[in-house]
Amino acid sequence: MAAHEARPPVPLALVQMRCSPDPEANLAKALDRVEEAARRGAKVVCLPELFRSRYFCQSEETDCFRLAEPIPGPSTEALSKLAAARGLVVVASLFERRAEGLYHNTAVTLDADGRIGGMYRKMHIPDDPLYYEKFYFTPGDLGFSSVETRHARIGTLVCWDQWFPEAARLTALSGAQVILFPTAIGWQFDQGIAIDKAQHEAWETVQRGHAIANGVFVAAANRVGPEEGIRFWGQSFVADPFGRVLARASSSDEEILLVECDLGLVEQTRRGWPFLRDRRIDAYGDLLKRYRDG
Repeated sequence: MAAHEARPPVPLALVQMRCSPDPEANLAKALDRVEEAARRGAKVVCLPELFRSRYFCQSEETDCFRLAEPIPGPSTEALSKLAAARGLVVVASLFERRAEGLYHNTAVTLDADGRIGGMYRKMHIPDDPLYYEKFYFTPGDLGFSSVETRHARIGTLVCWDQWFPEAARLTALSGAQVILFPTAIGWQFDQGIAIDKAQHEAWETVQRGHAIANGVFVAAANRVGPEEGIRFWGQSFVADPFGRVLARASSSDEEILLVECDLGLVEQTRRGWPFLRDRRIDAYGDLLKRYRDG
């Protein structure tokens, strides 16, 4: 459909869930939540980061590589069947086993006919206390892109990518109307209420900034609840192209957040605030440097 044609709002659902030590139970729960979102009218559904297991990156254990699976594989097969049966677009974050000893943190976009429409391999890989992802994941090599699905043009980024404006910009420049962030983020230390609040607000604020700077919808689907050393803070949310939070989930409970996204706002907002038009692409060469010395 051409960008100027009117189209009805797209009902977007974010699945905020707790994850157990049992991968099969987690997959069954995810399928149930996606089905429930479909019954409520969702056309696009996003699951949290690495939803098939507890967040194993809190330590470096070679046994955890057993959790990985190929793509296509068992999870994409089950979700594809559901997507096709319900006419849904589903974004699923998986621990991808690409080859022996080669693994990625990968978001798969399943189109409404059940086919794999696109894949994004997480580009920014953290290595922080209780987030030892560099031990497990090879940085992505598919770049930043978006997928034209039946219901919207969708870009995917994953968790730590949320802090990098370059990632959101390049995804938006690929044509994304909605940027979805499967997420696993929380508090890993008891630093007090004020610090907890500041960390959460920084996380949400930077993503709202991505929505504004790029004139797109931005949505983050987080897991929730305690897992070993991390208290996942939930609060999945959807922001419109003005950065307004249209809905926000609980900080403590499982929830399906359902939001109507009027994709016409993308063009409408960009007409009034033409940031993409006014970019000085001739002057941004230093962005390719790690740091500008001198």
